[in-house]
Amino acid sequence: MYRAADRLKVVLRHLDRPNSRIKASATSTQVAAYSRPVEFRYTMDNDVLTPEQRLFYEENGFLIIKNLVPDEAIERFRTEFEKICRREVKVPGLLVMRDITIAKSEFLPDQSAVSKLQDFQEDQELFSYCTLPQILKYVECFTGPNIMAMHTMLINKPPDAGKKTSRHPMHQDLHYFPFRPVDHIVCAWTAMERVDRSNGCLVVLPGTHKGTLKQHDYPDWEGGVNKLYHGIRDYDPDQHRVHVVMEKGDTVFFHPLLIHGSGMNRTQGFRKAISCHYASSDCYYIDVKGTSQEIIEQEVKEIAQHKYNTGSDITLKDTWAFRGRLVKGQRTLL
Repeated sequence: MYRAADRLKVVLRHLDRPNSRIKASATSTQVAAYSRPVEFRYTMDNDVLTPEQRLFYEENGFLIIKNLVPDEAIERFRTEFEKICRREVKVPGLLVMRDITIAKSEFLPDQSAVSKLQDFQEDQELFSYCTLPQILKYVECFTGPNIMAMHTMLINKPPDAGKKTSRHPMHQDLHYFPFRPVDHIVCAWTAMERVDRSNGCLVVLPGTHKGTLKQHDYPDWEGGVNKLYHGIRDYDPDQHRVHVVMEKGDTVFFHPLLIHGSGMNRTQGFRKAISCHYASSDCYYIDVKGTSQEIIEQEVKEIAQHKYNTGSDITLKDTWAFRGRLVKGQRTLL
């Protein structure tokens, strides 16, 4: 008679066979069926995820839920984004980012000049994404009932100008986060239109969420690298990867240690997605001094001092405490 942990090892060994290949669009068929409950590290016990979905996330560190966000909501987000780009709406604390090739050219007050919005927690329309009941229903499977929205983004990946700057280097999101435990953090990333290899879909390295946080820095790319686009120093380009093809409204949930990035946008259109990183409010802050994350603390401090005229004593923790918003349950530690 196997114990629960032994049964799980049998299932995971089955998934690790050399001839097994993961397809991001098919979750429930990629795992072995089983009849008895097992213990899970990365998901909570509730009735939202199927056993097959839980096992897929356990092994791979990501999970796609098809058609989760309706077209009507996505079009609202698109309209608000365009208003912000035209400067019709001003959002306190919003960080507007431009691709390095755009930043060096003439500024245009429309969406073609903006590659990303970060920290839209003060914009009621965009932040409504973070509070969608259908999103939070799944987020709770990873964080538990006390949920903080910690990091918000709307990505407007531009057509590549020939310098390959529309790429995002392979990285782990935990590199940017001074809070733990890591397993109670999750990202929800929703496609605002079809995303595939032609317009730079997400690329993930399945199973890398089981590892540790790696050293990050700016990659040495000929065309330059966008601000805050850090990459893993010892990334193995030959490691098995999955291109996450998604339709409009599909949402992928992934672990903060999962190594991922995105390729160039080879089309003539902009590729949009909206995302939020969530954490349990029971998480706690850590001091990153003396760790591999100290580099990001220094860079974030410089941005905060330039944008908000903060003092030199501001910490990475301070910047996250300012941005975090309770979206469900009770605020305890974060």
